[in-house]
Amino acid sequence: MGGCRVQMLASSLPRLAPMVMMVIASLLLLGAAEAAVDCATVRALVSTCSAFIAYGTPDPYPGTPCCDAMTTLNMVAEPLEDRRAVCSCLMGLINAYSPNATAIATLAGFCGVSLGFSISPNTDCNYI
Repeated sequence: MGGCRVQMLASSLPRLAPMVMMVIASLLLLGAAEAAVDCATVRALVSTCSAFIAYGTPDPYPGTPCCDAMTTLNMVAEPLEDRRAVCSCLMGLINAYSPNATAIATLAGFCGVSLGFSISPNTDCNYI
């Protein structure tokens, strides 16, 4: 049954690309807004990595849609205030999905993206 879920998630990845592009476009339109990035945006971007987080697939790296989302996350976290907000949201995801904390923590690195802070349960987002 687990293999069926993995196959289902893998087959849905191409359909997620338009969602990622829509999030990117929305964020670019809101680029001048004062509010920090919200956790709903971070969750939406990280959700493209759900197969990797849950099952370690595509193996051994997250895959293009996920890495595109990590690149987008890096772009929207450009001002320091937004970077701290992204950090806090990712720490919330790590705490909520603690069995999958390692997978979440490795996403940016596997994708060759530096978010400007380390993703680990011990990261203090106030000091980035």
